[in-house]
Amino acid sequence: MTQILDLERLRKYRKTYVAMLISSGLSLIASLVLSYDAIKLAANPSSKLSCDVNAIVSCGKVARSWQSHLLGFPNAFLGLMTEPVVIAIAVAGLGLVAFPRWFLRAAHLVYAAGLIFALWLLSQSFFVIKAFCPWCLLVTVSTITVFSTMTRINVMENTWALSPERHEKFVHFLDRGWGRVAYTFIYCFLGFAILMKYGKYFLP
Repeated sequence: MTQILDLERLRKYRKTYVAMLISSGLSLIASLVLSYDAIKLAANPSSKLSCDVNAIVSCGKVARSWQSHLLGFPNAFLGLMTEPVVIAIAVAGLGLVAFPRWFLRAAHLVYAAGLIFALWLLSQSFFVIKAFCPWCLLVTVSTITVFSTMTRINVMENTWALSPERHEKFVHFLDRGWGRVAYTFIYCFLGFAILMKYGKYFLP
């Protein structure tokens, strides 16, 4: 009976794992493109990239900045290393694998660091570099989505050992769909901020 109940509980996360799988897959594709572009620029720094549209929509301008090589190598390489792990987690979750609490905590913390890094890069693109790379934006949006899915699973499983009262409030919040509203608002806010600051470069 306990095993049946556990399987029923894990089946409730299938949509969450599907969202995680799609988002991490898109982020991996973006990382592959960005890695290819980084190698192309390394061979010929004056190369023009396919998404170099104008002074603002310019992958080349972003890729040539020091922020894109913060650890001494292209940031896209981090995506090549981490996104396959997330994809594996999503596939295992769809297969109704029950992860131990320590693993869910570790994944949550690691991806939280990834989210902070992605948002920092976005802020640098917005305020310092003053140019945007569409592939980088895709990575940022995908990172927000994956972190949201991991947060949902951690909350539902109560991996952070919240008190029963607080855990019930968070579960009720998510069950009512407010989590989706929250990250949809974030997407809209980012899009609106970019449009307000650089809309003249996007619109005819």
